[in-house]
Amino acid sequence: MSSLTVTPCFKEYADMKNLLKRYDLLFTILVFLLMIPAEHNEWFSTFEDQFVSIRHILRNSYGDPEKTRFPYEKIAIVVQDDAFFKDYGSFPLRRDDIGKIAENVSALGAKVVMVDILFDFASSYGEDPKIAERLKKAGNTIVVSIVAFEKGKFKKVIYPVETIHKATTTAYSNHQKLGTMLNRLRIYPDVGEIYGEWPIAVKTAAMYLGVEPKIKNGFLILGDLKIKLDQFNDFRIDYPYVKPGVTYISRDPFVGLSGMDILELDLDDESETEEYKALLKDKIVFIGDTSEISQDYFDTAIGKVYGVEALASEVATLLKGAPLRSATTFTEIVVAMIFLLLLITSNFLSDPRPRALASVGLFVGYFAFCALSYIYLDLVFSMSYVFLAGILGFTAINIYLFIEERKQKSFITDAFGQYLSPDVIEALVEDPDKLSLGGERREMTAFFSDVQGFSTISESLTPDELVALLNKYLTAMCDIISHHNGTIDKFEGDAIIAFWGAPLTQPDHAKLCCYASIDMQKALVKLREEWMKEGLPMVLVRMGVNSGPMVVGNMGSQTRMDYTIMGDAVNLAARLEGANKFYKNFSMISEFTYKQAADFIDVRELDTIRVVGKNEPITVYDLIDRKNETSGKMAELVPIYNKGLQLYKERNFKEAIPVFESALKLIAQDGPSLTYIERCQGFIENPPPIDWDGVFTHTQKG
Repeated sequence: MSSLTVTPCFKEYADMKNLLKRYDLLFTILVFLLMIPAEHNEWFSTFEDQFVSIRHILRNSYGDPEKTRFPYEKIAIVVQDDAFFKDYGSFPLRRDDIGKIAENVSALGAKVVMVDILFDFASSYGEDPKIAERLKKAGNTIVVSIVAFEKGKFKKVIYPVETIHKATTTAYSNHQKLGTMLNRLRIYPDVGEIYGEWPIAVKTAAMYLGVEPKIKNGFLILGDLKIKLDQFNDFRIDYPYVKPGVTYISRDPFVGLSGMDILELDLDDESETEEYKALLKDKIVFIGDTSEISQDYFDTAIGKVYGVEALASEVATLLKGAPLRSATTFTEIVVAMIFLLLLITSNFLSDPRPRALASVGLFVGYFAFCALSYIYLDLVFSMSYVFLAGILGFTAINIYLFIEERKQKSFITDAFGQYLSPDVIEALVEDPDKLSLGGERREMTAFFSDVQGFSTISESLTPDELVALLNKYLTAMCDIISHHNGTIDKFEGDAIIAFWGAPLTQPDHAKLCCYASIDMQKALVKLREEWMKEGLPMVLVRMGVNSGPMVVGNMGSQTRMDYTIMGDAVNLAARLEGANKFYKNFSMISEFTYKQAADFIDVRELDTIRVVGKNEPITVYDLIDRKNETSGKMAELVPIYNKGLQLYKERNFKEAIPVFESALKLIAQDGPSLTYIERCQGFIENPPPIDWDGVFTHTQKG
C-alpha cells in the first residue's frame, strides 16, 4: 500500500502551521517560561518547602552519614528546658544566673559561648552590671542583637542595653523565611560591612575559626571556607540527622547538657569539672531556652526545631562548607526545558493510556532526578515550579486532546454513519488512526449495481410508488453492505456504488464484497415475491465486482467533498456491471477478485473479454454462492455448462450447442447458456480467424 506523495517542504510547513494552532502547547510553553522568573524570585516558596523537606528527610536517611551527622565534637547546647524551670522555680531566668552559666561554660574550656537571649531593655532587678561582668570575664561570648527594617529597607541595629553591649560581642538573630519553613539563613552584606554585625551563625563560626567574615563575589568567606550564596544572599541550612527516639537535637546526650547542672556546678570540685570539661572543651556552646512556654521554635525541613537548635545547625552547616547549594538559574532553565520537551513529545502518543503513563513516568523521573541530586550531589533543584507547570501543561494538553478526540469521533460518526456499518464506525471511533482521509492508493474491491430496465419500471409506477419501491430496495441492499462492513460511496438514482478495504484496512475485502453480492441477490428473490404480490414490476439487478489498486480519499472542492474511490480498477467494476447485459447475467466478478476469494465462493467462468476502453483481456465469472453451497438445479447445471464452455473454447461450436441446450432444460432462462448458443450459431456461419484466442471484445459498455 503506497500513499500519494506530498512535497516535503509543504508538509513541513503544514505540520508547523498545525502546531501553531495547538493553543494547548503554546499555553504549556508560556507557563514554563513564566516559571523561570517565578523560580528565580521564589514565588511559590511555601510549596517548594514541602519538596525540600521530603528530599532532606531522604538525604538524612540514605545519604552519606558523615555529611548528615551533627558535629557534636564541635558544638554543644546548654538548655533551659521545662525540667530546668521546674527545678529553678521561676520564669524567666535571672540575668545574673545567665551570666553565671556563661561564665562556667567558658571556665570549662568552651571556645565560643553564644547566649541566645536578647537583652534589649534594662533589668528590673538591676542585674545588668552583674551579667556584664560575668560575660566580660568569660571573654569569648556572643549575645543577640536585632536588625530592624522599615518597608523592606534597613533602618537600624537594636543592640543589648549599653552595659551588656560593652562587655560582649553581638550578632543579629534575624531569620527571613521564604515560605513557612526556616530552611535558609539570609545575610545582609551592608549591615556586616558598615556596622560589623553578622548573623549569629556567621559570627559564631568566625570566632570559632579565629577569622573575620566577609562577602566577596557572591561568596561568604570564613578564612579558608568559601560559602556560595544564592540570589538573596542566603545559604541553605543542612539540618542534621536526628537519631531514632531523639525528638530534638538538644535532647541527644552527646549534644545537650542541662542548664541546671552547669548553673549549680562547683568549679572547685575537680572531679566534677573534669567530667564537664570533657564535654565542652574547645567547643562552641549555645545557651538557649527549649521550654514549651518560650514558644521559641521554627518549622524546618526536618520538622519542629527550637531556635537555639536552628542556630547550632546553621553553625554546623557553615563549618562543613554549607554543602547544599541551589542549582544555577541556567541549569534550572535547561532542566525545565528538557522536561517541557518530553512533556510535549508525550502528547503525540495517540492512545491516552500510554500517554498518561508516559506523563506519570516523566513526573516520577523528575522527582527521582531531583531527589538523587539532593541526596548524593548536594544540588538543590526547585521542584514545585516544574511540577506546577507540568501539571498545568499536562492538563491543558489532555483537555485539548480530549476535545479533539470528541470532535474526531463526532466527525467519524457524522461523516460515515450513513454508509458504514456500526461495527466499522465503532472500530474507527476506538482507533481513529485506522482512518485515512487523505488521498491514498490501496488494494481494494469496488462494487457497482444497477436495476435492469429501471426507466421502464419508473414509467409504470406513480412517483409515490416509485419512491417507496426504490427506498425499500436501497435500504435492503445497504443493510447487507453494512452487515459485511462495506462502505457505501454514493447512490446514482437506482445505482449503488460501494467499496471494501477503506477506511478500515480489510485484508479479506474481496471475500466480503462477494458475500455481500450473494446475499443481495438472495434478498432480491424475496423482495420480488413481495412486489409481485403487490402488483409491482419485476426488479432484476446487475452487479459488477472488481479488485485492484484504487485511490481512495476525500475528493471534491474546497466547500464540498466526498469520501470516494477512483482509478482503472474502479472503472472496470463499472464495466463488468454493464457487461452482465451481454450474458443475460446478474453477478459478474473479475479474475482479480476471483483469485482473492476463490476459497470462499462458487463461480462459473463466463468468458474472457475485452471491455470498452481496455486492450488487456480479462476472465470474468458468474458469482453463484458461498463455497460448496450451490444447490438445486444450478448445482446440476454448472458442470454441464462448463463442458459446453470447454467445447466452445476448442472451436467445437456444433458440439457445444446441444450441451448448452441440455443446460437450458434445467434452467430455461440461463443467460450464459443462451448467450453461448447464439454465439456458437454465429461462429458456425462465420467462423473466427485461425489465430482466434477465444477472447470476446465488447464494443459497447452495456
